[in-house]
Amino acid sequence: MTRDIINTNRAPAAIGTYSQAVRIGGTVYLSGQIPLVPATMQLHDGDMRAQIAQVFDNLQAVAEAAGGTLADVVKLNIFLTDLAHFPLVNEVMAAYFREPYPARAAIGVAALPKGAAVEADGVMVLAD
Repeated sequence: MTRDIINTNRAPAAIGTYSQAVRIGGTVYLSGQIPLVPATMQLHDGDMRAQIAQVFDNLQAVAEAAGGTLADVVKLNIFLTDLAHFPLVNEVMAAYFREPYPARAAIGVAALPKGAAVEADGVMVLAD
């Protein structure tokens, strides 16, 4: 099976030894996105709601570069340095996802890259 590396300048450039996404067949593995603004590669300086939205904007850009949309995401992982922000994740996520929602995990972590407070990654399945 062919492995396609997905890359777009509409999402932050990889800041390590990874790809923004990898497609194998109809499955796309979306790397974790933190609230980096693609144009500046700096963390979004807005409130937590705006930071979560930036994460989903970044995931959406990579999903589109791979030929899909967030509606094609079947599994989503959310990482938070403070689980008290989980209700905000649900609130913001409702603006990006419609039913049927993807399977999801929310994980509390001690730290994230660049001092971010939120990160999300996912798995997307595209029609053949």
